[in-house]
Parts: sequence; C-alpha cells; structure tokens
Amino acid sequence: MISFDLQKDLARSNIRPRAWQTRLIQLLRRRLNLRSKKESDILVHAGPGAGKTLGALLGFKAMQREKLLTKFVVFCHRSTIASQWQKSAEMLGLTVKFLEAYPNQEDGQNRFDGLILTYQSASTKLQETKAIQSFFSSNNLLAIADEAHHLGVNPDEPEGAVWGKTFLKLTEGCCIRLGLTGTPFRSDNLAFCSAKKVWIHSKGKPVELINPDLCVEPRELISTGEVRPLEFHFQDGWIEHIKEDHSSREISPLSTEQRELWRSRNLRRAIHLSDSSSIAVQLLIKASKKLDQVRSEHKIAAGLVIATDIEHAKGIANLLKENGDSVQLVHSQNKESSERLAEFKEGKAKWLVSVDMCSEGFDAPRLRVIAYLTTVVTKSRFLQAITRAVRMNNERAAIEAIPRKPSYVFAPADPMLMEYASSWSEAKPYLIKSDKSVSKIESSSWISRRLNLPMEAIGDKAGEVIRMGTIQLPQFLK
Repeated sequence: MISFDLQKDLARSNIRPRAWQTRLIQLLRRRLNLRSKKESDILVHAGPGAGKTLGALLGFKAMQREKLLTKFVVFCHRSTIASQWQKSAEMLGLTVKFLEAYPNQEDGQNRFDGLILTYQSASTKLQETKAIQSFFSSNNLLAIADEAHHLGVNPDEPEGAVWGKTFLKLTEGCCIRLGLTGTPFRSDNLAFCSAKKVWIHSKGKPVELINPDLCVEPRELISTGEVRPLEFHFQDGWIEHIKEDHSSREISPLSTEQRELWRSRNLRRAIHLSDSSSIAVQLLIKASKKLDQVRSEHKIAAGLVIATDIEHAKGIANLLKENGDSVQLVHSQNKESSERLAEFKEGKAKWLVSVDMCSEGFDAPRLRVIAYLTTVVTKSRFLQAITRAVRMNNERAAIEAIPRKPSYVFAPADPMLMEYASSWSEAKPYLIKSDKSVSKIESSSWISRRLNLPMEAIGDKAGEVIRMGTIQLPQFLK
C-alpha cells in the first residue's frame, strides 16, 4: 500500500500509480525491512513506456515518508536522460541536482533529496568524488541504475569496461540498489549490476540466467492501455550480387537468406538509397503514406527513421524533404542536437532522422511510425528503436479506446529483425556466459509470467503476426 499522505500528494499532482509501480513500492519496503546484504539489489524489467522513471521516484518518496530511505542517487547514460529524471523528480516535489561535472567542494549537496549523474562522468571523475562522499555515505541511500544493462561486468577482464566497476565502487555503501531496464540482456552475454543470477539445468547442462525481481511484459502494458501495440511491415525483395570482374551474377531473396555473410550483405544493399526501385526507397514511400493516414486522426503524429551513418541519414532527410515533408536531422556531430530533439518533441517536424541518438530513454509520444534502415541488428538496438513508438500521453489516452490504436514499424525483411519482432512483446530469460565446470546448481528457475490473454485483447496481435507482402522485384530485374 501507499501511505495516505503520499496518496494526497499524488492526487494534487494528478498522478495515479500504475499497478506494477505499487508492486515496486511493496518490494522496496519488504527489502528495506529485511535489511539483508544478500537482498540489497533489485532488478526491474519493464518495457518502454511502462513508467520506470516515475515508478522508481514514487518508490523512493514512499520509503522516504516511512523513514526507510533518506536520499537517492541516479546514474544514467546520457545528459538528455538526466534532464528527464530531473523534471520527473521535481514534478513529485523532490529536490535534485544534476552533476554534469563534479564540484571541488561539497557545495551543499546534502541539501538535496537526490543527485543525478551520467555513467561517463562518474567513471572519468572517480578521483574527484571526495567532494560528494558525504552524500554517498548517507544513511539509507538508494542508488538507481537507469538502463542497468549498460553496466556489464566481466570477471575475466578486470581492465575492461569501467561503467559497471565504477557503479559498484561508488554504491558499495548504499543500503539498496535499484536497476531499471527495458532490455535486460547484452549482445556479449555478460552479467550486469543489480541483476540477480540463478543457476538452472537446461538440456542436462548448467546455465546461468538473469532473474528480474519484477517483470512487466510489454503485452501486459498493451492490454491495460498503457502503451500501444505495434504492427510490422517488412519490405522484401531480391538482392543482386555481381562479382567485381563481372564473371558471375547471383540473386538472393532478402527474407529467406540464412547464410550469415549473405544475410548481412543483403541488408547492406537493402538500405542503400539508389533509385526509386530500391528496397529502402520503397520502404520510405510506404512509411510516409502510413504516416499521412495516421495524421488524418492524430494531427501531430510523427515518424522516426533510424539510419546507419551520418551520410546515410543526410540522404534520407533529403528524400523526405523532396517529398515536401519537414525533417529534423540529428546526429553526434550536430551541436544543436538537444535543441532539435526538443523542437521535434514539441511538434515542429513531421519526421526525425537519426543515427543513434533516439533509442534508449527518448520520449516523444507523438511518434507513430518507425522506419528501421540500419545494419545494426542486435536485439537490444532493434527493440529500443521500435518501442519509441509505443508511448502514450494523457491527451491521447483520454480519447482512444483500449486497446490503443497501433503504431507502425517498417523495416527490410531481414530474418533476424523479423525474429526479434515476432517476440518483442514477451519477456524471455537472458543467458549469461557460464563456467561449464560448475557442478552445484541452485534449485531455482526463471519463470516467464504469462497473462494468457486472448490475442483479441491486444488489438493487432502484437508480437505474433508480422505483415509480410509477396517478394517485390526491383525494376532492374523485371
């Protein structure tokens, strides 16, 4: 339960905790009352749009009222995300400070309920943390790791990635650590901070899994109307391969190519902007038409294109502009990227074209169409990109029935991307690189909590149906 005083505060702020956020508050209370060092880490796996930021802050505020926690510190991976944490905290009446650079003096840090810093600044300025050690050594301090999967720890490489090591070092005195993630896995299969590991038997062999303490599947959020379902449109086609000496010519279907070398080569060709018959251009045309349809009832709806590099992004932006669309182009070399993202959120462009700046933590509920045109096919990158389009705001929630109207994803028919799309709304176990010599296995197992809802309750059968057209031959092959 939430304390009565906190309920009154939330009522004044027009905030109603979601069911899973209330479960998180109960979980924090139970762990803090136990005060067990073994149970000092909590991992929450909740899909994008679930409200992880607000959930963590509500949890802290409830525990602060009960005098179980006094202060908190948030670690996140980008300064733009830190700003979102700061705004959410202030909305709840919490006083916070974003430390973009470590101060030389205490600078009254203890006057704040919480501090916010990025993983990078924490790692590069580790020697300067003495100025805020009094804050980190506070009794009853909560440490929050935003997108905790970034904090990979490899015991075999002590000189490896430093973000995880820095987080562990700075937070070793905290009474509890809370990890938040929408994608609780890594492409390198390393474990990460705040994650509970369990051993199980799989096919007669010991394997180690990450076991979240609280799991909120995207399809649960879809069924309750917290987020939108996704409808996928994969553009298929034939890819032509000609040897440099023109001695041979072969064609390969994009959607069914299983040879890894050919598959990756096909995708590189598919996203190439050549002429109007290319897969990428056809995909953009269809995505643009779909966005126009959506805008007929959602006036400020917008689209996002994920490009593979800066030159590719510029080419896509030019194509969209030639079509008469307003475009915001954002990439790492753009000094005004933060301002442009803010302008886009306010509704000043129909399309946002980016390389890798609009995935984790980017919150723009008006996004309704995603065009995925990059060669990056890791599961985490794909899921982070497509789920930018699932978020709802209060205005749309008030006028749309449940289940909500879908958002749309357009992508080349790459087999790996289609596999990820087929299960995007489900939570699956994350296997860690394991020491096969381990013989003692804990009698624990990872259990996926399924709602067993009829698929009709999820609208467009999110996570199950992929709309796939017949193979469309490029003009030069017809």
